[in-house]
Amino acid sequence: MTIQTNAADTVTATGIHLRTVTFAHPDAVRLNDLVQLEYAERYGDEGDLTPLDPTMFEPPRGRYFIAYDEHGTALATGGWRGMDENEENYRDGDAELKRMFVTAEARGLGLARRILAALEADAKAAGRVRMVLETGTKQPEAIALYTSSGYTPAAEKFGLYRFDDLSRCYEKLL
Repeated sequence: MTIQTNAADTVTATGIHLRTVTFAHPDAVRLNDLVQLEYAERYGDEGDLTPLDPTMFEPPRGRYFIAYDEHGTALATGGWRGMDENEENYRDGDAELKRMFVTAEARGLGLARRILAALEADAKAAGRVRMVLETGTKQPEAIALYTSSGYTPAAEKFGLYRFDDLSRCYEKLL
């Protein structure tokens, strides 16, 4: 799928394409390693310990995208996984965003916003009714992206870090 650009960013984002890949794809693994390093640096720990299995991102229960430039370089990533009511406060019909990340050299090109829109559309097409995500207070860029994209603080925190004071949970009806 080719990412549509507007006139303001055509020059800087020419040739960017979103591809569906597995979470086990080598580029997905490399980008996941990079985002885990960033989490570790920001929070002073070992990164996000949420258990993720590559099958969680397989359609129709999920999807995983990577944005590539015209040279085939992986620049950004993001996925959603279907979640239903469970002991971690998810609800039936949830789609949870995971591993949204843009490499340092590609920040500012609008790739995260484009991946987010593609993930929302894909989850909605798969019958999911609410997109949810967990981020942290030491990720102000992520919080700004989500709130400017229509996400609001969730009434009830969910996921592995729901009891962590640094955790922030957001939701958006699809």
